Amino acid sequence: MKPSNAKFISRESEINLAVQKKYSRKDTGWRLFLKTIIARAYPRIVGQQREISWMVFDVIMPMLMVISYVLVYRALNAPEEYIGFVVMGGAMTAFWMNILWSMSSQLYWEKEQGNLALYIMAPNSMMAILLGMALGGMLATAMRALAVTLLGIFLFGVTYTVSSYLQLFLVFLLAMAALYGMGMMMASAFLLFGREAWHMANLAQEPIFLASGFYFPIKSLPFWVAAGASVIPLTLGMDAMWQLVFPTGFQFGFLSVQLEILILAILSVVFIVTAKILLAHIEKLAVREGRITESRR
Repeated sequence: MKPSNAKFISRESEINLAVQKKYSRKDTGWRLFLKTIIARAYPRIVGQQREISWMVFDVIMPMLMVISYVLVYRALNAPEEYIGFVVMGGAMTAFWMNILWSMSSQLYWEKEQGNLALYIMAPNSMMAILLGMALGGMLATAMRALAVTLLGIFLFGVTYTVSSYLQLFLVFLLAMAALYGMGMMMASAFLLFGREAWHMANLAQEPIFLASGFYFPIKSLPFWVAAGASVIPLTLGMDAMWQLVFPTGFQFGFLSVQLEILILAILSVVFIVTAKILLAHIEKLAVREGRITESRR
């Protein structure tokens, strides 16, 4: 055997040994999905710690809106339950804002920065990428929700009496699953609409606050308006949580807690499946036509 051939065989065996090692294993399926989520969440968590001022503004500014609503209700001599509704609504607003800006508009921003083509070419799932981005922003979201909740307890004397911790956990879990599924759907729609994504996000913000009943019981709206607003997962999620957390919350409930849990479960499945179909459609358009990933200015 010639020395050159022996050297080639030796090099080939080294490569084979390296491929067989754990660190060089190619991850697929759920392993790749989880690693993608962690990889996309990590930069956001680290970035928030490096820019502390962002976290301060994210926590302090929303508290001012909650305080203003509380003072209005106090001036109108509204029932004390409304104070608790405002505090809980202010806490849950953080999750909606995280969906709107950290997931729905994210693909459009990535397209403008030139990163979308890399996401399309990568073997990762687009759902895992979007979920990682949203979970990465959960640090600021959780701090904002916790700060608003503590504000209501210590400053306004809001008390919580949970009637069923199991139902409360189930409502919150299903509401978040449906909400994040809706966020992935909106990410696809915003990307298809192109430059109008930013304007659509701003346009949807205030109507969602009104229709979802963030600061008042959804039962106050006409029935069909409330029923239409129930498409937004947070609407039924907050309505159910109000009934489970406050002793007289059932008086202001739009539907029964059991029915709202069932509807949230259906919305979770529908939104997640639809989001998967829309994201797959976007990937096909990007690969076949290239007009999704190209930024036309």
